[in-house]
Amino acid sequence: MLDKFFSPETYSMLGTWALGFCKNLIVAIVVYIVGKYIIKWICKLCTKLLKKSNVDPSLFSFLNSIVSVVLWLLLAIVIISILGIETSSFIALFASAGVAIGMALSGTLQNFAGGVMILLFKPFKVGDYIEAQGYQGTVKEIQIFNTIIRTNDAQTIIIPNGGLSTGNMKNYSTEKYRRVDLDFHFAYGGDLDEVKKAIREIQADCPLILQGPVDDSDVVAEPWTGLTELAEKGVVVNTRTWCKGTDYWTVYFYMNETVYQKLKERGYMFPCKKMDVNLIK
Repeated sequence: MLDKFFSPETYSMLGTWALGFCKNLIVAIVVYIVGKYIIKWICKLCTKLLKKSNVDPSLFSFLNSIVSVVLWLLLAIVIISILGIETSSFIALFASAGVAIGMALSGTLQNFAGGVMILLFKPFKVGDYIEAQGYQGTVKEIQIFNTIIRTNDAQTIIIPNGGLSTGNMKNYSTEKYRRVDLDFHFAYGGDLDEVKKAIREIQADCPLILQGPVDDSDVVAEPWTGLTELAEKGVVVNTRTWCKGTDYWTVYFYMNETVYQKLKERGYMFPCKKMDVNLIK
């Protein structure tokens, strides 16, 4: 039995297999060494391209990790196939594992994809004042899964990037100039021309209010005041005032306070809602 097992044919088969395996092993080692340098070169190239595209630095490590993992998996499959091992089972295993992980982490992956989109296309940046998902505040940090904003009353809000990247969002910091729109109610019977004249004087007295078009904007216009509605409580006078975006709230409160004080001194009444109750004996 042993003589048959260690026969010359067996030695020949073993020698042929060993010679072929050694050749494949040498080729696999060469492919591994070359592939390793190619992967490093591709990762460096991706980093350079991302830097030229002004992508947020916090995205570098994530994208490089993804590219590196994918390339190393491809290299492993190539090396396994060179060694003569069937790779279809490995590919099926990776595919099924990817599907299972994707289903288990669907929400997390959505937030991850949203973070990548935000960091790539930059609909807003750190320091911008935005309104999204029912909250308003200043962006303090953009993470890969969440965006952190701070409201005006110093509350920290953490918003998942998935909904933030697909939902509606207002960015109040995109434009250099903003328009302050305000409505003032006055009682019927007043002199409309005198009201408009007084409001225009108030607009002219504030140095933060732009008095006309500016060279670096095609939307800024001179202050405007006009009657917009004959309401139940009185007439409605609308004011449209342009200012720098950073001065918005200063101008907003200035207009409200000054219009109330100045016109009240001139005898104009600001109506309020009233209810007449008649008692029947």
